[in-house]
Amino acid sequence: MKKLFLFGLLCALLVAVYVKKAVYEPGPLVEDTVVLINRGAGSGSVAEMLSQAGVIKHPFLFKLAARLQGLDKHLKAGEYQFASHVSMADVLAQMAKGEVLYRKLTLPEGLTTAQMLKIIQSNELLSGEITLEPEDGSLLPETYSFFRGDSRDSVIIQAQEAMQKALSEAWGKRDETVPVKNSQELLVLASIIEKETGVPEERGLVASVFVNRLRKGMRLQTDPTVIYALTEGKKDLGRLLTRKDLEIDSPYNTYKYYGLPPKPICNPGKASLEAAANPEVSSYLYFVADGTGGHRFANSLNEHNQNVSHWKKYQRNNKK
Repeated sequence: MKKLFLFGLLCALLVAVYVKKAVYEPGPLVEDTVVLINRGAGSGSVAEMLSQAGVIKHPFLFKLAARLQGLDKHLKAGEYQFASHVSMADVLAQMAKGEVLYRKLTLPEGLTTAQMLKIIQSNELLSGEITLEPEDGSLLPETYSFFRGDSRDSVIIQAQEAMQKALSEAWGKRDETVPVKNSQELLVLASIIEKETGVPEERGLVASVFVNRLRKGMRLQTDPTVIYALTEGKKDLGRLLTRKDLEIDSPYNTYKYYGLPPKPICNPGKASLEAAANPEVSSYLYFVADGTGGHRFANSLNEHNQNVSHWKKYQRNNKK
C-alpha cells in the first residue's frame, strides 16, 4: 500500500512538473498574431480558439492551468496581439489583465466634420451607426485609440472632449489683445488659419494678418470661408473659385461681410489654435501663394499686387 502511495505521489509530481514546464516554456507561435476572443466564451472555447490560431499546443493543459490559477472565470474577451513563442503562462496573464490590442484612427487637420465622420464611418473595426451630430470645429484632429468593436460614437466623443480641452488650454494662454470675444470666436479664427496654410512655420504670420485686419476693421477676404459658404462643409468644391462666387450672400462670405464668420469652417488642430491665441507680431495685411506651398506676405496693397503678379506668372509658367 505504501509503495502504491509513493508511486501515485511520484506520478502526481511528474505530471505537475510536466504541466509547469508546458505552461512556462516558449509556445509554438512562429510570429506575432492577433486573435479575437468573442464575448461570452468560456475557458474551453478560449483554449480552442488559441489552439486553432497556433498560440498554444494543448487546449486541455490551458484549461487546467487556468483552473489551477483561478483564472478560468476571469479571461476577458477582446482582440489580443500575442508575441511569437509566447508562453501559456503569459497568455493567461495577458487575458486575465485584459491587455487587449489598441487600434488607431487618425482624423487629419483641416477637415470638415462631414469629412471626419466619413473616416469614422468607413472604419470596419468600429461598430454601430453614428447617432451624434457634431458641429464643425467640435472635433480635434488627432490619432485616437480604440478597441475593436468600440462604437463609432465613442470615437466622436473622444474627439469632442479632446477639442474642448485643447480650446480651453489655448484660450487660457491667449494674448488678450487678440480681438476675439470668447473661445468660440478663437475657434473660428483658428479654423480659417488651418484652411489657409499647411506650412507649420507660417501659421503665426497667417494669424497675424487676420488679427491685423480685424483690428483695422478690414474684411478678412479669405477664400476658404467662401468655399464653406458654397459647400456648407459637406463636400469638396471641386473647382477654383470664380468672381461670381465672391458675391454669394452668406455670413461666411468674408469678401462681403466684416468680422469673423458665425461658426468654424473646419476642425483646426492644436497648432492653429495656438497660432490664433498667440499670433506672431507683424504689420502684414495681405498674403498670396508663392508657388512653393507657402505664401508671400505684404504690408500694403501695392506690394500685395506685386506678389499676386508673381503668383500669376508662376501659374502661367507651370501650366501643364
